[in-house]
Amino acid sequence: MRLDQAYSGNVFILSSDNYADSRAVIYGMPMDFTVSFRPGSRFGPPRIREMSVGLEEYSPYLDKSLEDITYFDAGDLLLPFGNAARSLDIIGDYVRQLLNDGKVPIGLGGEHLCTWPVIREMYAKYPDLAIVHFDAHADLREHYEGEPLSHSTPLRKVAALMGGKNIYQFGIRSGSREEFKYARENVNFHPFDVLEPLKKVLPELAGRPIYLTIDIDVLDPSAAPGTGTAEAGGITSKELLAAIHAMAEAGLNLVGADVMEVAPVYDPSEQTPIVASKLIREILLGLVK
Repeated sequence: MRLDQAYSGNVFILSSDNYADSRAVIYGMPMDFTVSFRPGSRFGPPRIREMSVGLEEYSPYLDKSLEDITYFDAGDLLLPFGNAARSLDIIGDYVRQLLNDGKVPIGLGGEHLCTWPVIREMYAKYPDLAIVHFDAHADLREHYEGEPLSHSTPLRKVAALMGGKNIYQFGIRSGSREEFKYARENVNFHPFDVLEPLKKVLPELAGRPIYLTIDIDVLDPSAAPGTGTAEAGGITSKELLAAIHAMAEAGLNLVGADVMEVAPVYDPSEQTPIVASKLIREILLGLVK
């Protein structure tokens, strides 16, 4: 996939065809090969793009407009269906190229395992990287039914790579007893809520390169039913937007982000890709420098 070749399909609203002048690059990771419940997130990236056309370019929260910035939509990576290991290699290789070009990768998913090779490449470039993780699930299992490549395992792999104390988890409300014990002992673990605990740790994150990974199921299913492993008791879209704005107001140094696990088939209202596209708009305007 050529980095500077504009995507010929639907693109995120107001995306530029100028790769060289774009600070952020949107790309899709259409993979759902290891999901443990309902598949379908491989169809998330194109639907997020399609729903973005319903957005206003202007963010009244941030008093900024997409018309004022330049970003590139590279489309979806071509991943070999059913081959998780090879797909992860392709994702990692692509993100490495983006980082070599000085870009801020903005990923659309796709299952959360896809975040693992992205963070691996981010950490190679930014050894003082911190991870901010919004999710209903801790994703801290070593394996799922004997399989280490699972959407239940990416943050455990990240912890082994860069140390759990560089991971900040928010909104977690589901997982095994072992995961919760591991999280409390090894990562910066803030279950159930997002905004208030995030505000408390923002001073710790100041000055560090930040990778933000959002599993859309951090939202309550009433706000985002279109996901593979919906979990009752989540936060509102208002709180999630406020968390992004709090990070922006704090001036955090975002070096990459993703929004994962959007599975449009389970949401005939299309609210899930709609809210995902709005999250991307706010990330682009508030956190990409």
